Amino acid sequence: MSSNSSSEGERESQSGSVDNKPQTADAEQLSFRDIGVMEQLCEACEKIGYKAPTEIQRESIPWSLQGRDIIGLAQTGSGKTAAFALPILQALWNNPSPLFACVMAPTRELAYQISETFEALGAGIGAKSAVIVGGMDMISQQIALSKKPHILVCTPGRLQDHLENTKGFSLRTLKYLVMDEADRLLDMDFGPKIDMILKVIPRERNTFLFSATMTTKVAKLQRASLTNPVKVEVSTKYSTADKLLQYYMFFPFKHKDCYLVWLMNEMAGHSAIVFARTCNEVLRIGLLLRSLGIEAIPLHGQLSMDKRLGALNKFKSGARKVLVATDVASRGLDIPTVDLVVNFDIPTFSKDYIHRVGRTARAGRSGKAVSFVTQYDVELLQRIEQVIGKKLDEFPGEKDAILLLQERVNEAQRLAMLELKDIQAKQKNGKKRARDERGDKQMSLSEAKKISRGNKKGGSRR
Repeated sequence: MSSNSSSEGERESQSGSVDNKPQTADAEQLSFRDIGVMEQLCEACEKIGYKAPTEIQRESIPWSLQGRDIIGLAQTGSGKTAAFALPILQALWNNPSPLFACVMAPTRELAYQISETFEALGAGIGAKSAVIVGGMDMISQQIALSKKPHILVCTPGRLQDHLENTKGFSLRTLKYLVMDEADRLLDMDFGPKIDMILKVIPRERNTFLFSATMTTKVAKLQRASLTNPVKVEVSTKYSTADKLLQYYMFFPFKHKDCYLVWLMNEMAGHSAIVFARTCNEVLRIGLLLRSLGIEAIPLHGQLSMDKRLGALNKFKSGARKVLVATDVASRGLDIPTVDLVVNFDIPTFSKDYIHRVGRTARAGRSGKAVSFVTQYDVELLQRIEQVIGKKLDEFPGEKDAILLLQERVNEAQRLAMLELKDIQAKQKNGKKRARDERGDKQMSLSEAKKISRGNKKGGSRR
């Protein structure tokens, strides 16, 4: 663990800062009050169950309260959202202003979750937040912006849309900019949009970059947007939680569904997230599990925002025990009760593994992660083991007992494929109908214009 300014010279020039920062002999006994958080926010922390600051919070909040820019690197599930939310809310209390802070997140689900954290922590001081993401109605978002929220949580693309198209909206009063999951923001090709946003917001501001993994792209962004930052690092570049038990299961590709069904039966009663590579595969697995009586709900990028939030809420509330998802669910989502993460498809990039398995063993809890390894995945597994610096253990399971399920699974696969084809046919027909309706509408408009032009000509002759 280290907490350091961006250079030794900067550290020496900030002599008061270092002295003011809590020293860590009894760091784990420190309270939020001890690290400078004001009373109203300490009470809010107690109400929502934050008993004591986590390591990233202990290391970064004192610097933030002194007005420094922060680069925060910490394991997923370590409390990064509160690490930037608490200093921002305290600064807002001291200097109330509309559109005080803007938080950019890579996914819509994460944006909603960050907003919930701000509203829970800021309820006692009257802080209001608005969420501006794609896939939702622009007009209702424009109305929300016209009410001048204190905190704006957004995805970069939709923020750019509003900056260009919403009359009277600007970020001139902005005092804080946060980029959460900064490496993911840049991996998703948001770079040009972020560059544009950086040009139109005040230079005199505080900037926080937070992520579980840092990349060279983030280093470039840091140079472009931060002033004399403090780098707060409470994990190695790639690391997983200490209480996370990590396993693999090795078998031929053709038995993949059978092993999944066996594992879900073994973990019956526990909550699990199953990660697959594509939207189609997520849908197929969800149908397969449901046909076998396993309560599963899909989450992927092709669903409408309402359906995505609905799926998340059903999983969070325990109405569904299994969430089958693409990597849209791998970043930042805080669902404390997840017991198991299954990598049905091993991710191609090792850091995506870090984020996926970070959905369990959060905030000091324990959890399990099981990766399915077929003859095609051995190299990917070895790469992950090299990156995280540990060998995965084999998950215990009797092959013969597992394969007894194969006949039932085969039938469930057949039913799932039939249902999947039916869904795809309905979607295709729906798109065709929508195209035809658009065409009819355009034709009727052009006919109306012709009639209108004809009437005008007739009128002028008369």
